[in-house]
Amino acid sequence: MQNVCEREKNKLTPLRILLVDDSLQFLEVAARTLATVPAIEIVGRAFSGRDALEQVTQLQPDLVLMDVAMPNMNGLEATRHIKAQVDAPQVVILTLHDSPEYRAAAEAVGADHFVSKAEFDAQVLPLIHTLRDEKDT
Repeated sequence: MQNVCEREKNKLTPLRILLVDDSLQFLEVAARTLATVPAIEIVGRAFSGRDALEQVTQLQPDLVLMDVAMPNMNGLEATRHIKAQVDAPQVVILTLHDSPEYRAAAEAVGADHFVSKAEFDAQVLPLIHTLRDEKDT
């Protein structure tokens, strides 16, 4: 028999997440990590900024976890296009290169958050919990 907390957890509206990175290895690690979080759904994976733009339109995620350095269109340019849309999802810029210049660039294109990949578990997971909880209020 489920306790009340478990039943409430099962009632949460899933937070729909699009993962964007040109590294298949990072996408797999991120997906495994996120699979441990209740009430989230990974709705897609994209390998470039251009792919991300198409998938955001098609899949309508609540959150995009976006790498910076990718072929065809970098994550900053893709974020600028995504955030210009009506009802744009939240975008978290992820990068191995945590520098003031990248943080300023992410802010300039409208990213909602900036996270170093080295801090993925420590920063992204609490952020996802917060966004998921906000979605249900």
